[in-house]
Amino acid sequence: MIMAMLPINVTVWDDLGPSNDQVILIHGTMTWGLASFAHQLPLAKHRRMLVVDRRGFGGSPDTEQSDYDVDADDIAALMDRPSHLVGHSYGGVVAMLAAVRRTERVSSLALIEPAALAVAAEHPVVAAALDVNRRWVAASRSMSAEEYLRASLGVDNEPVPRPTEFALRAAHTAMRERPCWEAEVPVDAIRPTNYPKLVLAGTWDTAPAEYRAMTGDALVATAMVVAERIGARLHQVAESDHSPHQQRPDEVNQLLLDFWKQADNAEASS
Repeated sequence: MIMAMLPINVTVWDDLGPSNDQVILIHGTMTWGLASFAHQLPLAKHRRMLVVDRRGFGGSPDTEQSDYDVDADDIAALMDRPSHLVGHSYGGVVAMLAAVRRTERVSSLALIEPAALAVAAEHPVVAAALDVNRRWVAASRSMSAEEYLRASLGVDNEPVPRPTEFALRAAHTAMRERPCWEAEVPVDAIRPTNYPKLVLAGTWDTAPAEYRAMTGDALVATAMVVAERIGARLHQVAESDHSPHQQRPDEVNQLLLDFWKQADNAEASS
């Protein structure tokens, strides 16, 4: 089901029918909601799920510049009932910002490899990654969307992921995106809240060494710092890298179900 009369495209999985709460899934960059969270569809047997397309991605309208603050406002507007927020990568930054905007509506906060590098900028590996990211943005200004897509995915002769128009649109939007890795996330406002918090990261043990050195080490360090700063439980998913919810969906889905049950129990006892 598609929610109408909204500034963004939201697909609703509601196998259970009317519900007093909901889960909001927020994707990262270079993708869109249904592509990022396809493996989480079985969770609709247990919870009402809202699968978001951020502006400029998937079925949502174009935007002059993708912006995590605007995205956070869009998510906050969806929080008309108690909400479990799940954000991956760029979406992890959006989820944290939305959680601060509607604290009273947050039932739980789960972050999957949040790309909030600024939170951990004092870590030397993260500081080096931020420098690489800034140089990459400057170097990519003259690329076409297809060149940007191929460079970002690390493929030269492979076909563009399908549906092609969505993949190229995601690349075009990402080229003009406000970098989430420089966002000033108010982690000190999240830490004292009572709702459960979980940060998931890959172990990156099966990733190519160059990919891990360029990206993985910084993201794992960031996940650790974010978890400590917001008072979250950190869990690393073996045999996965930046997208454990796609690479190890059975494990991640069970972790999320258990986590949401914990939130239910915490609310019931409060």
